Amino acid sequence: MGIIDFHTHAFPDKVAARAIPALEREAGIKAVLDGTLSALLGSMDAAGIERSLVMSIATRPEQFDSIMAWSRAIASERIVPLPSIHPADPLARERAAAVAAAGFKGVKLHPFYQDFSLDDPAALPLMEALAAHGLFCVCHTGFDIAFPRVRRCDPAMVAALAARVPGLVFVATHLGGWYDWEEVERHLLGTPVYMDISFTLGHLAERNVARMLRAHPADYLLFGTDSPWQDQRVACEGVRALGLGKSLEERLFHANAARLLGDAGAGQQSFPAERRGTPGGSGAGGAPVSGSGMP
Repeated sequence: MGIIDFHTHAFPDKVAARAIPALEREAGIKAVLDGTLSALLGSMDAAGIERSLVMSIATRPEQFDSIMAWSRAIASERIVPLPSIHPADPLARERAAAVAAAGFKGVKLHPFYQDFSLDDPAALPLMEALAAHGLFCVCHTGFDIAFPRVRRCDPAMVAALAARVPGLVFVATHLGGWYDWEEVERHLLGTPVYMDISFTLGHLAERNVARMLRAHPADYLLFGTDSPWQDQRVACEGVRALGLGKSLEERLFHANAARLLGDAGAGQQSFPAERRGTPGGSGAGGAPVSGSGMP
């Protein structure tokens, strides 16, 4: 079974030529790829990646239609697009229904680029609508490399949201909270909240990455790279070097993502009985038009 990268970004070619240099300046880092879909597919081939989820971010409510059009255009056996809905969109509930009706599996949100906080009551209708329509939510969590370190989507907020909207399948990116990993251990580790590992290797010591992955329920872990900001091949090699064991590695690389995407034969998720319950206890651009595509 091939690897599924649950967290990548790409842009239409003309947009990528403008967006990537601008994002590099904002973040002070260099992209590995040029941000085009063709570059992503070439990277996937080099890394042995079967499918990539391509995230868009609506930095304004009116970007919804263009993002949906882009998402429809790029969908294929290897590319799984995630549209985006702005939480301030007065039609947010209707947008969620439209995303589900179009056959997409989830959406991407980014509190920094969309200027909201996870604990903002105004964002709750969108979260409830996503849950009602069976859409998972991949959301940037923790701090962001291009912004001041303010708390907009920290692990405590993720735990509170999971308790408030129990039907929401929430994917906390960057191992639950980029550069806020002590709070991840306090609030998320060991709870039924999905976490991807994008943009974590190289920023958190390998021994701590391995320890946290082993301490979290194996069915709630996802491989991600945040390409073009991390090299997919290097990220795959980094995971293999952690020595997680065949079973955990297979779930991380493929099985959990396949289940969320509804693959036939992927099986049902199970959560250890002793860890069920309310999350929160301690454990052992915008896309095609103008926006981030950053962690």
